[in-house]
This record gives sequence, C-alpha cells and structure tokens, in this order.
Amino acid sequence: MHLEPGEVKASITRLKRAHGQLAAVIRMLEDGEECEAAITQLAAVSKAIDKAGFSIIAVGMKKCLREEGTELDQAKLEKLFLSLS
Repeated sequence: MHLEPGEVKASITRLKRAHGQLAAVIRMLEDGEECEAAITQLAAVSKAIDKAGFSIIAVGMKKCLREEGTELDQAKLEKLFLSLS
C-alpha cells in the first residue's frame, strides 16, 4: 500500500522539524557545547521520529480498513510497531 503525501503531511512536517533538531545536535557536539543540552535535544528528536512513525502506521491502518477487500496482516503490523520500540 502506498500513502499519499497529503495523508502523512503532519508526519512529514514533524520529520522535517526533527531533521533540523538533529542537525542542531550535531553542531552542538562539534562545537563542544554542554552534553546535557545535546542529550535533551537528541531525546526530542527521538520522540518526534517515534511519533511520526506511529502516525504513519496509524494512517496506513486506517487506509487499509477503509478499502474493501484489504486484509490487515497481523504479523506485519506487529513487526512495524516493534520496529519503532
């Protein structure tokens, strides 16, 4: 199943923001800034990526449930969820 960009727009926005935060973390480390600040930002990046991943899975599930004749593969769904944990 393919997702349309409009269906995952919020996830795309979140990932772009996380991309910028990650670049900031790299700069902080390269510039020798406080590790506590870098770790705080890195945790924020990690949470943003996780939320985007779960959102993408949820959109995909919703799309599958709307389409007649589409079966949800439980093993595949479990694998996707576990890949984010």
